Amino acid sequence: MNQETAQNKYLYVGRKLPYHQIMNPQEIPSTSKIIQAVQKNKVTYQCFRCGNREQNYFCSHFCARCSSMCTYCRKCIVMGKMTTCTKLIVNELDMKKEDQRGGLEWDGKLSPQQKEASLKVMEAVKGNTDLLLWAVCGAGKTEMLFEAIDVALQEGKFVCIATPRVDVVIELAKRFQTAFPKTPIAILYGGSEDKWEGQRITISTVHQLMNFRRIFHLLIIDEVDAFPYNIEEHLHWVVDEARTKTGSTIQLTATPSTKQQHLAHRDKIEYAMVPARYHRQPLPVPDFQWIGNWRKTIQKNNKLPAPLMKWLQSILKANSSIFLFIPTIDISSAVEEAVKKLTVKTTSVHSQDPLRHEKVSAFRNGDVSVLITTTILERGVTIKNSQIAVLGSDEEIFTESALVQISGRAGRHIDYPSGEIMFFHNGISEEMVRAKKQILQMNQLGFEKGWLDKK
Repeated sequence: MNQETAQNKYLYVGRKLPYHQIMNPQEIPSTSKIIQAVQKNKVTYQCFRCGNREQNYFCSHFCARCSSMCTYCRKCIVMGKMTTCTKLIVNELDMKKEDQRGGLEWDGKLSPQQKEASLKVMEAVKGNTDLLLWAVCGAGKTEMLFEAIDVALQEGKFVCIATPRVDVVIELAKRFQTAFPKTPIAILYGGSEDKWEGQRITISTVHQLMNFRRIFHLLIIDEVDAFPYNIEEHLHWVVDEARTKTGSTIQLTATPSTKQQHLAHRDKIEYAMVPARYHRQPLPVPDFQWIGNWRKTIQKNNKLPAPLMKWLQSILKANSSIFLFIPTIDISSAVEEAVKKLTVKTTSVHSQDPLRHEKVSAFRNGDVSVLITTTILERGVTIKNSQIAVLGSDEEIFTESALVQISGRAGRHIDYPSGEIMFFHNGISEEMVRAKKQILQMNQLGFEKGWLDKK
């Protein structure tokens, strides 16, 4: 079988492809089905590419293709318009690779807690069952997956690691290409150059899974608590569609939803918990500091509350880097100007900042001492020696999940396993209390398991 034939073999298997985009319709396998992309059930519509059922995301217009009124889905329109006259080619043939070999060449060593979780993931893969991997920030979740993925490859399975964010896809791709150097890996996100041609491992954004149907035997969802996966119900449908009916789904998170926590604590779902980091030091615990109406202080006096400025000065004297999280973009410039009064290199970033990546790189390289940021950096960025401040930690944007993730920026490196975390507030919120409680509970469990050194 030549390379072109091998690629064509997987062109349609496990795919959902618009019929009008197919160059050679005669190549469509006889096992494929043709379905209507947007279907009407009595009075409601559903998009069968993205799973959307929210009726306010459907619009009707006169269609030049079918010369009649057509309804289309706005939910996934950035990936191409799906209408009631669009035909999708779907093929859910459950097949495995003939080449049933692993490819793991990672020479690292798992800690006892990582090994225990890794074994549970392997059991789920072998038994085709689902699992929640609940591991604290910095626990090394990716490394816990390697052996289970290798087992899946040995069984001829197709593996996908999906995450809500493009930057995480790129970071994971580097790590998997190092761990599985001889294994074909597809890297899929909006604008990526890769195409899926039956690669053993796929690393993609969750949205790219809209192009697949019943192909992945092992589907790993990273950061299940992150936007937009945590609020877009149709993306859960997309994940279910992409996995084989008898496959395994592994969900990864450091901050599971309240519902997931309740189900886990009551043993209603299979889960593995890793409450400790590899360096055997407890998670840094946040402290609370009341600062009153800090917005008024900034607006009237162009300065930050005295307790916050005093804290910043003490941390800077110790030559540490500082993440200063703020609740809204509109105060970014004012806070930056106030911090600069300390004559320290400071910059600010937010989701609309075109220089965000360059500024984060400067912070990572030590060219910036204080990075003022919205929750856009609550996860994904790790600095070797950093301390954390949250301004207005009682505001609505700072949920339990966000505050736990933010706290997880501190103490990750073995050379700097501790760190200061300060929540500056105008009244202690329930979310603040929950976040601190969750961190304390993880530390307690880590001590009970013997995975943390005694105080």
